[in-house]
Amino acid sequence: MKNKKWFGLLFFAMFALLLAGCNFNSSEKSDDGTKKSGDEKDGEVAQVLNLSAPADVPTLDSTKAHDAIAFNVLNNVNEGLYRQDESNKSVPALAEKHEMNDDKTVHTFTIRDTTWSNGDPVTAADFEYAWKRVMKENGAYNYMIATAGVKNAEAIMNGEMDAEELGIKATGDNTLEVTLESPNPLFKTLLSFATFLPQNQKFVEEMGDQYALEAENILANGPFKLVSWTQEQGWEMEKNEDYWDTDNVKLEKVNVFVVKDPSSGANLYETGKIDRVKLTSALVDQYKDDKEFENVKDSGIVFLRFNHNNPVLKNVNVRKAINMAIDRNGLTDVILKDGSTPLYGVVAESFYFSPDDKDYRELNGDFNKGTPEEAQEYWEKALAELGQKEVEVSINIADSDEMKKVAEYLQAQLEDNLPGFKLEIKAVPFAQRLEIEKAVEYDLSLSTWGPDYSDPMTYLDMWVKGSSANRMDYHNPKLDALVVAARGETDLEKRYEMLLDIEKILLEEDAAVAPLYQRGSAVLLNEKVKGLVIHPSGADMSYKWAYIEE
Repeated sequence: MKNKKWFGLLFFAMFALLLAGCNFNSSEKSDDGTKKSGDEKDGEVAQVLNLSAPADVPTLDSTKAHDAIAFNVLNNVNEGLYRQDESNKSVPALAEKHEMNDDKTVHTFTIRDTTWSNGDPVTAADFEYAWKRVMKENGAYNYMIATAGVKNAEAIMNGEMDAEELGIKATGDNTLEVTLESPNPLFKTLLSFATFLPQNQKFVEEMGDQYALEAENILANGPFKLVSWTQEQGWEMEKNEDYWDTDNVKLEKVNVFVVKDPSSGANLYETGKIDRVKLTSALVDQYKDDKEFENVKDSGIVFLRFNHNNPVLKNVNVRKAINMAIDRNGLTDVILKDGSTPLYGVVAESFYFSPDDKDYRELNGDFNKGTPEEAQEYWEKALAELGQKEVEVSINIADSDEMKKVAEYLQAQLEDNLPGFKLEIKAVPFAQRLEIEKAVEYDLSLSTWGPDYSDPMTYLDMWVKGSSANRMDYHNPKLDALVVAARGETDLEKRYEMLLDIEKILLEEDAAVAPLYQRGSAVLLNEKVKGLVIHPSGADMSYKWAYIEE
């Protein structure tokens, strides 16, 4: 017992030295043991926010970024035409003026007079260059530009047109014209997403393949500037005094530490080194009575991808058996205990409502919900069709504590409830898990999805053929056609029926994935931190309005 205690103290001391070595400021504890955020200077509390992230940022190139951690950084160091406000609504940002023609297919934006962090002006050409670069590079989120309905985006994705023919044009230094295929009710909402950010062409080309891989290799035009980034350790942001709305930014600095071990995160919170921490199930009971504890329902989902090229998993009865063999209540209530809830659809509950204000999840109900006995019926049918008595597959997971626990639970459930089923767990770093998925070099993959914008389509159009978010070679022409039709439908009631039907094809007809749970967060937040905005879609957080209460 003594050895364990001394080892823990030694580990924490080494971690504290590491943070000091990164030159990041940290909070302290007062003499009475209560936490205080930042250091005091001339009797005032420093406006320094300290946070943690579960992994490093793979890239900050907005044309290539495909993960929540990168989106969070980009949201706070960059600014697009629109951004999400404190109420999660998409509002004008760099767009000082937004005008439309009569049929709402031509949108003209007047760009504010503002600069990049290197002093160059932000121009309309920066938007034209960045959006076309997304299409040229076949970026992870090029389909978002098609979802926005930008003219020729679909044809460019299909290889029928060149990226230079995208319907966006700088008609002056501060005037941008965007042409849509047809009126699109989602257009303004989508513009706050990172894919639509501008880029400085000269700077990007100077950096070459090193662009956005180091702090000095990216420019800022948002509320904060990225001033340091130590791989696998963390990054530091400072207030951008040249930001057009800098008077409304109160924080002077934001430090983010990469903390993969949840216990280390809790220790850092206890000692005032960070101001907010997400708790795993092992820590919930310890902190649930703390006055700074809160349970938050998230819009993110966790699900199983099936490799539809796999000779076993391409069998629909195998997929239905796996869906029904998993007790999701046991997973959320016993294993996770963080406010997560069972999920039997791909669209989250409580965030997306029909024109007559009914919850999408309530309208479409549950798919592939069954008992172990029902699962075994599908399993026996599948084995007969395959001519096999046993099945051995592996599951690709990120090496986080949450994913490891979920995978172990799934392994036990599937091997217990499906006779002859064997599951091997392959844990890899988060970024590698994404690369394995993109290459579709897995059997099963334990995947996560956070909505990009506030509409059910953000969970639904990822399954069309060729989408970078598909990542499992699934294809149903009926689903593809319905997504295209829904994108162009301006009758909101008809459109919502289409959105319901897309999920029915995906799950009722094809059982193409296995939804597991809608994420919840058990969080400790320093009571002195105010105005930190948590978004249900797109980037997780905005620091723009946050401040430390004195």
